[in-house]
Amino acid sequence: MPGAASEHTRPPREADVILEVEFDHGLLFLVLRNLGETPAHSVRVRFEQPLHGLGGERRIDRLGIFRRLEFLGPRRRVRVFLDRSSLFFARDEPSLLAVRVTWRTDDGARRSRSITHDLDAYRDFPYLEVPGDAHRT
Repeated sequence: MPGAASEHTRPPREADVILEVEFDHGLLFLVLRNLGETPAHSVRVRFEQPLHGLGGERRIDRLGIFRRLEFLGPRRRVRVFLDRSSLFFARDEPSLLAVRVTWRTDDGARRSRSITHDLDAYRDFPYLEVPGDAHRT
């Protein structure tokens, strides 16, 4: 069938960047992810309020990865450790995490989205702490 392959081609999905929260065995992570099939350029994440992590010792919102990431490849992600959930919630950090993510597409178009996460959803999430060497054989 001549031309059959071209009938099913579509333009690649443009860059589409989000900030997610991941909970993994009692650890909280922030994940900056490009859902698109083309790169995202000049990625910035602006936090509405300060966000402390690493036992309260570090301002996560000030990390360079959120302030200036020049290139985020297609379908790529950057996972940043936030804190142990028990330490985070023991400090009574604000549970609402509101951010504005901005980026540029390959053709220079500006894109943005506002995202709000309620971290309180993870406060009483059950998990089993397993020693780090428990999975070694």
